[in-house]
Amino acid sequence: MDYSALIYGIVAVVCAALLAFTMTPIVRVLAFKIGAVDVPTDNRRMHKKPIPRIGGLAIFFAFAVTTLVFCKVNPTMLTIWFGGLILVFMGVLDDIYRLNAWIKLIFQIAVAFIAVYQGVTIDYINFFGTYVDFGMWSIPITVIWIVGLTNAINIIDGLDGLACGVSIICSLSLFFVAVLSGQPEWALLTAILVGSCIGFLPFNHHPAKIFMGDTGALFLGFTLSILAIEGVFKTHMVLSFVIPLSIFGLPLFDTLFAIIRRILRHESPFAADGEHIHHKLMKMGFGQKYSVRILYAVCGILGISAVMFTHEHLYKTAVIALVGFAIFILMYLIFKNEDTRRYTGMFGEDNFAEKKEDKTDGDDQ
Repeated sequence: MDYSALIYGIVAVVCAALLAFTMTPIVRVLAFKIGAVDVPTDNRRMHKKPIPRIGGLAIFFAFAVTTLVFCKVNPTMLTIWFGGLILVFMGVLDDIYRLNAWIKLIFQIAVAFIAVYQGVTIDYINFFGTYVDFGMWSIPITVIWIVGLTNAINIIDGLDGLACGVSIICSLSLFFVAVLSGQPEWALLTAILVGSCIGFLPFNHHPAKIFMGDTGALFLGFTLSILAIEGVFKTHMVLSFVIPLSIFGLPLFDTLFAIIRRILRHESPFAADGEHIHHKLMKMGFGQKYSVRILYAVCGILGISAVMFTHEHLYKTAVIALVGFAIFILMYLIFKNEDTRRYTGMFGEDNFAEKKEDKTDGDDQ
């Protein structure tokens, strides 16, 4: 075992975490100075008082500085640095002025083409030993993947600490996949991203003192999409494309269902609504903390399945996925009924008793 490489990696993660942690209060002051503050104006927002929004600046700063010091400069790093910088700049503008959705999409597509220009593309997939070469379709497929995941992380950023925690879990999953597949450079990159998010999370968990905003969510989504392409899609594992789909299953499927839901309602796919999975958990009676923890668990199980799949343990992966799915179906059936979820230990029974009394009194009146 190369202990020097291990220590080098640990130092890099600690450096990223400390930089993000120390920069966040400074960014919070800056947010108030430039007016990057989220004022609750509708029912979709869970906070009741103005909260600064550009916390992603601290994450980007920590990641950029740490990777500049500890990582080699290559086309992938240049893509993440410059593409991330463009998205962070756009995110700051959006967190202040609320840019039009189409303008943000154009920026995201442009950044995706920067990645393509640097050679970061999904050229093929391994389907049970048969390589499917995308040829000229590799460019649009890559652009769709980058833009899709970038928006997916942004869309799931609806509760305190949710997007940051999900990004940590997804990054950890990518880290273990990179280690198991013998890719130390990508393992170091994902570990640094984990450290950058960990340093920010103490200020972002409920009750949040600062939001990462589009500034952080877009950067994290973009960076994770690039790391997945270079660290997973380009490997020669059988069904390697299943791994990133599993790792990012939670934000991707929430985004996909949101688009389908809005189209069926004859609304714009970019129209915001209060029907995301975290909104549904809140409506079922969960507070922010428990809603976030449940979604962390979902994301974690999907990540474990992806890691198990790295060595093509198809049977073990299927068992974990099926057991996890069965548990969450059972949890849903229990939690959707107020009379049964009070006994789970995740809620105070006294609170339910008080609510029932209030409801009964209201009915009598």
